[in-house]
Amino acid sequence: MSPELISILVLVVVFVIATTRSVNMGALAFAAAFGVGGLVAGLDADGIFAGFPGDLFVVLVGVTYLFAIARANGTTDWLVHAAVRLVRGRVALIPWVMFALTGALTAIGAVSPAAVAIVAPIALSFAARYGISPLLMGAMVVHGAQAGGFSPISIYGSIVNGIVEREKLPGNEVVLFLSSLAANLVIAGVVFVVCGGLKLWAQGAVDDGAGDGGSPAPAAGNPAPSADSRAAGAAPVPQKAAPRTAELRTDPTPATGTLSPESTSLTPARTATLASLLALVVAVLVFDLDAGLTAITLAVILSTLWPEDSRKATGQIAWPTVLLICGVLTYIGVLDEMGTITWAGEGVGNIGIPLLAAVLLCYIGALVSAFASSVGIMGALIPLAVPFLERGEIGAIGMVAALAVSATVVDVSPFSTNGALVLAAAPDVDRERFFRQLMVYGGIVVAVVPAAAWLVMVVPGWG
Repeated sequence: MSPELISILVLVVVFVIATTRSVNMGALAFAAAFGVGGLVAGLDADGIFAGFPGDLFVVLVGVTYLFAIARANGTTDWLVHAAVRLVRGRVALIPWVMFALTGALTAIGAVSPAAVAIVAPIALSFAARYGISPLLMGAMVVHGAQAGGFSPISIYGSIVNGIVEREKLPGNEVVLFLSSLAANLVIAGVVFVVCGGLKLWAQGAVDDGAGDGGSPAPAAGNPAPSADSRAAGAAPVPQKAAPRTAELRTDPTPATGTLSPESTSLTPARTATLASLLALVVAVLVFDLDAGLTAITLAVILSTLWPEDSRKATGQIAWPTVLLICGVLTYIGVLDEMGTITWAGEGVGNIGIPLLAAVLLCYIGALVSAFASSVGIMGALIPLAVPFLERGEIGAIGMVAALAVSATVVDVSPFSTNGALVLAAAPDVDRERFFRQLMVYGGIVVAVVPAAAWLVMVVPGWG
């Protein structure tokens, strides 16, 4: 049995044990990286740790630390209240606002994980307050980031177009951008419907408290929220339409289930926290600073100025999620060091049937990208497709677009950077349950989207 095949089988075993024995998958993956890397691949410790995602570790810790402080001092409550007033109480519009916001950030040049790191904590705090499915809100944020991710001036778009030019393939920047935008918009619409978005529309508008500076309250004629919905922090709606949020929240909101005037006023601590969040956006988007290091620095400043508000914030950093993601990605790094990913890609590229090779490359791109760098896998797979693209049997423009879509829509996976940020940022959820939801949803995307992208973009022969 080849070392590459052994490494893939060990990864399957890690998934099975983690699922059946409730062991942290990251810890298992670290052990697997040590065993496979040392015994099968002959790597030393430096070779094994070469795949440790130090930058992602800092981003996860820094962003969750900063937003834990924001939750502790009530800044997220203020932001949620402001968001409700922005859409005139239409809670159902908020997921689409978050989709558009992250899409706009990536379209103008923000790195996708940076945009998600900025938007996801606010979006998921809103979801927790109003009983919106965290899976719905998280998916809207991630798909929004990918919708704008291939504009001609974006990071992803610039990289892929550069690869196409380097490989001397036909390219079309507008088709690439519109393909990703359309694919993610369609997926977001499906997720919105499946995850309860239509029920949010049926609720209509909630009272945003504009009249008295208070908080959302039941609309006239509607019964008061039940005890269960109050505990869950759900939006005040008639009982028959109340969302099932009790199972999503573990930390009940106050008994009123509403935002008090005190929670929607600006205190010095909240003003400083809002300024810090704005500084994070400017630092990342304008000055191209690292999101994780910037967030930790801002969190430390806030902790020093208001230690009583942030005393428990370090305990709310998503440490189990950090272990999970870093362990799995370290093992994927061992696979990369061993050449397993290249081995699989070259095996597909040597298939003599171009259309079959194309769909298999799309699936490899989706599967590997669910655990690793989307841009990295595109940089590896596009050159592998060059031999049969040069023969003219498959349109290069459609193939590149299909690879780009397949390798990025799967970023909802909890093992990818964006999915990990969503998992870490969700407040007051059953994290194991949310992890399983993201993993199942990511699996569905991996199974369905590459085939759909191949059918729509490759089979017609674009380019």
